[in-house]
Amino acid sequence: MPRKGVLATMLIFALFAMLQGCYAFSGGALPTHLKSLAIPVFEDRSGAGIARFRGEITRSLTDRIESQSTLRITPSASRADATLDGEIVSFSDEPAQLSARTDRAATNRITIVVRAILTDRVQKRALFAQSFAGFADYPAGNFAAEEQARRFALGQIADAISDRVISGW
Repeated sequence: MPRKGVLATMLIFALFAMLQGCYAFSGGALPTHLKSLAIPVFEDRSGAGIARFRGEITRSLTDRIESQSTLRITPSASRADATLDGEIVSFSDEPAQLSARTDRAATNRITIVVRAILTDRVQKRALFAQSFAGFADYPAGNFAAEEQARRFALGQIADAISDRVISGW
């Protein structure tokens, strides 16, 4: 009698083991009819005079999406199945931590917010419209660290947008 219980338990574990890799997320991926994507240069609407970041975020997104998906990036929005339009909404570089000795900023924080819209041009509908933020701290007064923090924040945004485009998360 105890053997039947052990056998039943082993069968259940075997069934779970076989089904473990069968689960898949659904509804999150791009529609299958989308084969090409245009990513126009993002606009700078932040008022912070950071137009130089526009090309950087656009190139970063293009590289990520091209390397992580089957989408073909095309320069022509009129020939693309989908477009990813975006704008830099805000940029701030503010003190994040004060020094206990001098009451001056020990570290600053760069925060960048970008709004992106993915449009299915075939079915003429927006797939998503969402804001994405990236931030990084750096030692105050260190220009090289400031540039690295800016690139890190833009990288966070590019990762988040590309993940949203590719997997729908």
